[in-house]
Amino acid sequence: MSNDERDTGSSGVIMSFLLGALSGAALAILFAPRSGRETREILGEKLRESAERSRQLGQRAVEKGKEVAEEASSYVERGREALDKRRDRLAAAVEAGRQTYRDEKEKA
Repeated sequence: MSNDERDTGSSGVIMSFLLGALSGAALAILFAPRSGRETREILGEKLRESAERSRQLGQRAVEKGKEVAEEASSYVERGREALDKRRDRLAAAVEAGRQTYRDEKEKA
């Protein structure tokens, strides 16, 4: 199982947990012995808190995504540099081999 599949599964579990917690909180408030106005105020407050938490989680996810993208970009750049160095070394070795061949051909 790849990391992506595990991450998707764990975020699904977290979302399920959060939705269950919110549903439970809403039901608890609805069945509490309060007036309708108090209950609506409490529900509104809880919804605002949930929206803020969701916004914060979204921001963290975006920041983490940017970090991962920057890290991947760094790996790609280092890979390119290593590939360029090896290509240059190979080209130099091939050219040295050609020159040696030419030198030996001239001697013969």
